[in-house]
Amino acid sequence: MSENNTNLSAFLQESFGSNATYVEGLLDRYKSDPKLVDESWQSYFSDLLSGGTPSVNASENKPVAEVVKPAAETVVAAKAPVAVVLSADTEPKALTGVAKKIVENMEQSLTVPTATSFRNIPVKVLEENRRIINEHLALQGRGKVSFTHLIAWAIVQSVKAYPQLNFGYGLINGAPSRLEHQNINLGIAIDIEKKDGSRNLLVPNIKGGNAMTFAGFFDAYNQQVKKARDGKLEIADFQGTTISLTNPGTIGTVASNPRLMSGQSAIIATGSIEYPAEYQAMTPATLSQLGISKTLTVTNTYDHRVIQGAESGMFLAKIHEFLVGKQGFYDKIFSDLEINYPPMRWAVDHNPSLLGGDRSTEQSEKQANVLQLINAYRTRGHMLADIDPLNMTPHYSAELDLEIFGLTIWDLDREFITGGLHGEKTATLRRILDILRKAYCGKVGIEYRHIQSDEQKAWIRGKVREHFVDTEPLAVDTKKELLQKLIEAEQFEQFLHKKYLGQKRFSLEGCETVIPMLDQLVEGASARGVDEIYMGMAHRGRLNVLSNIIGDPDTGEMAERIFTVFEGTSHPNFPADEGDVKYHQGAVGLRKTKAGRDLRIQLSCNPSHLEAVNPVVEGMARARQDELRDGQGKPRQETYERILPLLLHGDAAFSGQGVVMETLQLAGLPGYRTGGTIHLVINNQIGFTTSPGLSRSSI
Repeated sequence: MSENNTNLSAFLQESFGSNATYVEGLLDRYKSDPKLVDESWQSYFSDLLSGGTPSVNASENKPVAEVVKPAAETVVAAKAPVAVVLSADTEPKALTGVAKKIVENMEQSLTVPTATSFRNIPVKVLEENRRIINEHLALQGRGKVSFTHLIAWAIVQSVKAYPQLNFGYGLINGAPSRLEHQNINLGIAIDIEKKDGSRNLLVPNIKGGNAMTFAGFFDAYNQQVKKARDGKLEIADFQGTTISLTNPGTIGTVASNPRLMSGQSAIIATGSIEYPAEYQAMTPATLSQLGISKTLTVTNTYDHRVIQGAESGMFLAKIHEFLVGKQGFYDKIFSDLEINYPPMRWAVDHNPSLLGGDRSTEQSEKQANVLQLINAYRTRGHMLADIDPLNMTPHYSAELDLEIFGLTIWDLDREFITGGLHGEKTATLRRILDILRKAYCGKVGIEYRHIQSDEQKAWIRGKVREHFVDTEPLAVDTKKELLQKLIEAEQFEQFLHKKYLGQKRFSLEGCETVIPMLDQLVEGASARGVDEIYMGMAHRGRLNVLSNIIGDPDTGEMAERIFTVFEGTSHPNFPADEGDVKYHQGAVGLRKTKAGRDLRIQLSCNPSHLEAVNPVVEGMARARQDELRDGQGKPRQETYERILPLLLHGDAAFSGQGVVMETLQLAGLPGYRTGGTIHLVINNQIGFTTSPGLSRSSI
């Protein structure tokens, strides 16, 4: 029985390496009750204990190399134990369970001839780009990227450049052989704390990392970690590991020389990310002035039978290149994660204050460049705004690169005069970039520098600061209102689609957020003193606007009118609908706002899908304003504030039809002025006759 247990333990060790302890624990649970483990493990253990050859589902995860089960008569060779003389105050306690397995693993690993290479890598670029990535992911609720994610990705890319690091060693038909794996199956060490406080190290792998994008690799990595934490790892998750990564730096270890398990080509270990010891007593300001970076020690312990020292050294050098951003390493990551602005780049630090002599000219030039950078963001920052959910037309503006202004990552924590940015006279370059990106490169793009009036530009800058930099979470009641209107908009479209299948529709599907936006606009306008809104729009979404914005949800009369037309007749209260196209209809509604005010909303009829309705609505608004003045010379501004024109456009139509620009031009003439119009462009990237990109020559 003891010999069988030894053979079984040896087989599990050879099959699962450092994960053998975990598998033996599952085996014990299986022996007590097979239902305590999932079906894949039940099948595996059943074959194992019956003397057969266990297998996994090859259709899901084909092992890189088969492991041959040792015959029953195999004898595990062991060295004679060394005699130990115990002193009187020493009490021996036998190692059992996990502790015993660790001893066996370490003794078995001594059969692998290894060597280890070391390399120190500056992590300034890694640290800065990780911060940018996580700020982007936080806005999307997608978790965080750790240093280990990025280092693991650099390892995968480096193995693609040096595939020798992915080769294994094995005896095939008695002949020493190099196992040239096609896929990179990266094992990731995951520390698991058990309920009793003890810890266990599991090393599942990410299969086929060489064929993934970073976004896919990030998701696969997180999935393996979650499965390990939840105890859901399967057999295939452990098999086929070709190279692995461990991270003892999380507990402060500077560098380590891990043991390489049989069957793997190499194991990479990362140390702690710290400033070099000789600089750790310096203040952050001094470190910034000197241009000192934190460093990371990376070691590569490899099987010397198939990997040589020069190959290991070049492999670590390639990881170094990637982590400092060479060969577009971070550019590709940013592209995969749909981050619009460029990553931070490695650069040589030129700090005039440290060069000696009179360097005031160079210092003044750098200060002037910071002010130019601020102005560039105010002018071009909207080009990087994240306003395209399909990411069909990403824009890149080289004008916003730090390098254009003679600035580098080493300047991020140095202070500069801001010219009053955000009300701060001086700030670090990091703080300046943070303010500018929040203001101009977030979910809202602001373009206003073409305005000639300094007063108007200053007013807009104040609103940018108020609403996009010093942001506060939406009130719970507002969130509920937005959700309610969004549900109403979506349910309306779904009802029409299912109830009146096959009838011609200009649906708002995909752009339903325009309804909660209009709802909030109406409420906000009323709170600011608006009494009447005159609206114009094309066909797409018209029925949804009629039902959910203009119509009274309590009476449902507007919805009843719409459905009656779909049935092929007309509502008795709206006889003019008979014979007309339902997407031409206009309407007048009286809305009671939250503030208790009555707001009149009139949607103009529009017998065309084109933008011809724009000047019509402006004329209606101007006529109503003139009527309110009643020839008595009342201030024009008073009527401007009470009557609001509102025009909805399709994106291709807004940029491609001349009547839009003509209406905008007329708005500047005193005889046609209405005091301002809100233009809401529904960007569904579908033009009626052309794509948005082909409807104009401008950006």
